[in-house]
Amino acid sequence: MKTLDLTQGGTALLDGPAGDLEVVFDLPRGPVAGLAVVTHPHPLQGGSARHKIPQFLARALCDAGWLVARPNFRGVGRSAGPHGEGEGETDDVLALCQALRDAHPGTRLALVGFSFGAFVQARVARILADRGDAAWRVCLAGMPAGDIPGRRRYDPPEDIPDAMVIHGEQDERVPLPLVFDWARPRTQPVVVVPGADHFFSGRLPVLRSLVMAHLAG
Repeated sequence: MKTLDLTQGGTALLDGPAGDLEVVFDLPRGPVAGLAVVTHPHPLQGGSARHKIPQFLARALCDAGWLVARPNFRGVGRSAGPHGEGEGETDDVLALCQALRDAHPGTRLALVGFSFGAFVQARVARILADRGDAAWRVCLAGMPAGDIPGRRRYDPPEDIPDAMVIHGEQDERVPLPLVFDWARPRTQPVVVVPGADHFFSGRLPVLRSLVMAHLAG
């Protein structure tokens, strides 16, 4: 992937594994406190880097001094390639993480994902850890796990270092018991937001507080 010019915010096209990878950058006004990659929900269901939840979290992170990168998954916006069922998207995020680390060596890296984006980030986090270059913190909100009714099966990896898993009590797309079924054998804690649906409607400030608290540790 080409060297990143991170002197300005906005949108950039990077050289990804499948061709162009469109990334939206949010740059802090002061010194960079860390690097955060924030990923969006399922691209075949309207997800994009400009979805309200990635945008909402990116704004909070940027205000706290994080340099935020929001990639568009394959087939979304100007990102090349067909939908990769999570595997291609994982490759793209790994390449983006490397480019960010090359541009800011020694700077801590956080992975934040929502819905399908959380599934991708779980995969990315596990691969980075296996390489001995783990992310500093990981936040996974509304992550699909198990057999999602009417959709497909998701098998997130186990033992994700420094991960906070956040889920809505009344998530209608990814029922909470499925997440518990994934978490139970791994003794992975799950933070449950009472009354929250999949999109954390009316509970976004709670989601933001949980993410920011985890990244402030």
